Amino acid sequence: MNVPLLDLKAQYRVIKSEVMAAIEAVCDEQGFVLGPRLTAFEEATAQYIGSRYAIGCASGSDALLLSLMAMGVKAGDEVITIPFTFFATAGAVSRLGAKPVFVDIQPDTFNIDPALIERAITPRTKAIIPVHLFGQCADMAAINEIAKRKKLYVIEDACQAIGASQGNRRAGVLGDTGCFSFFPSKNLGGFGDGGLITTNDKALADSMAMLRVHGSQVRYLHEAIGFNSRLDALQAAVLQVKLKYLDQWTEGRRRNAERYRQLFAQTKHAARVTLPPTAPGNFHVYNQFTVRVPKRDELRTFLKEKGVGTEVYYPLPMHLQNCYRDLGHQKGSFPLSERAAEEVMSLPIYPELTEAQQSYVVEMIAEFYKRS
Repeated sequence: MNVPLLDLKAQYRVIKSEVMAAIEAVCDEQGFVLGPRLTAFEEATAQYIGSRYAIGCASGSDALLLSLMAMGVKAGDEVITIPFTFFATAGAVSRLGAKPVFVDIQPDTFNIDPALIERAITPRTKAIIPVHLFGQCADMAAINEIAKRKKLYVIEDACQAIGASQGNRRAGVLGDTGCFSFFPSKNLGGFGDGGLITTNDKALADSMAMLRVHGSQVRYLHEAIGFNSRLDALQAAVLQVKLKYLDQWTEGRRRNAERYRQLFAQTKHAARVTLPPTAPGNFHVYNQFTVRVPKRDELRTFLKEKGVGTEVYYPLPMHLQNCYRDLGHQKGSFPLSERAAEEVMSLPIYPELTEAQQSYVVEMIAEFYKRS
């Protein structure tokens, strides 16, 4: 049996006529940059998230960068985040000449450990970027308490967590800004790169909207040095169609996560797999279903031979990347992040996954451990 890590074609087949009609409408209008299509999507997404403002941009990476710029982060400043994340989290900080200051993760959720944040704060610290990794919110109550007391901004890296919530509030309104990615593999994915920032702060919203068009509010008049980062009308039109299905797709992912739990519990020799927990008060949207496993690389090779797609997010923490050698960290500096990088593996979780496919995945994992 073939079980790909992700099957975007299965999703597209269901909504193809709606998507193509939206694309054709944009082509007929010949309005491709900013304009009413983007405004409509921004308003719809703000309503979905529960924010006052939403600002479309070119990518989740740029969403982080625009947030930092609007907050005045500059060379010499420090921003606290985790080393176990996609490169863009730390990369946006570095692009401004600021310094990413890493703190370790919690071993179960893989999210930032709030107990380690305060000791990492210095007079140069300007912001904290908690990452809602794999679709589950970080402990925002604890993070916001520290940030408020220390007068720091909080930027939610929610690029994997659209629709996730904590308590009765969705990711994107739990900090000063929320940053989202519409990369095709995300729960809400476009037909290419795309991103968006949410906020309830009008000053930040106005600043980010200006910075995304070269720091200009009036054409050819520039109030700040910004850059070109716009979510184009074609992407906005596609995403507007897909947004209507997001909750349905989220429930599919959550159903599949629960089915995995049942299958693993019922399957002999599969007990060596550590399944992802959901922290109290969290609504997990499972951008990834990430497990811990012994003999991870050997298991992945075996599963590939059996037709099962897997991925490792992420095989090398930021503090051990070549580009961050100048920060002076060594192996052992953030042991929980390093251990996660050696043990994690993500399984197929997309909404269209069938029960038979999931059963096969679990059976193949059990077969590997039976042999080993």
